[in-house]
Amino acid sequence: MAQGDPDTDNATSLSGTPRLTLRKGEKLRHRSLVDSLFAKGESIYEFPFRLTFRALSEQDLRESFRDVVPSPISSLQMLITVPKKKRRKAVDRVLMRRRIREAYRLNRLPLKEIVDNNPAVASLDMAFVYIHDKNTPYATIEKKMKVILKKLSDRFSPTNSA
Repeated sequence: MAQGDPDTDNATSLSGTPRLTLRKGEKLRHRSLVDSLFAKGESIYEFPFRLTFRALSEQDLRESFRDVVPSPISSLQMLITVPKKKRRKAVDRVLMRRRIREAYRLNRLPLKEIVDNNPAVASLDMAFVYIHDKNTPYATIEKKMKVILKKLSDRFSPTNSA
């Protein structure tokens, strides 16, 4: 692995700790995956979030695309949506998206390890929907993000799969 190579998924810093950057492959952006997520996904509710998720096997992932699966797809993919109906001003929507993205970026590693060690799951697609009609402080967002990621981790942990 080259130092500073942006395409490596398990990049580490100079001190040996994993870098917490959110790479392009971790952002859910393919229309076929997004449509199937909202059509066939399950939901977890933890105010001020609703998390819709769908675990895809290798077969499901291949069937989602016409030719080949694009290479930068990660085992975790996420998108964030803040509905215009709830937060009318664009600056408020952007602020909440940034807070949610930061909380996810810092707290996703335990879930990533569980998904990477689960052979039945090739990709876990997630959509975080902000459902509150007011701006929420970052500390609250991070606390709720930890709770919702823990609930999701419990669904995919090896002890629950048996």
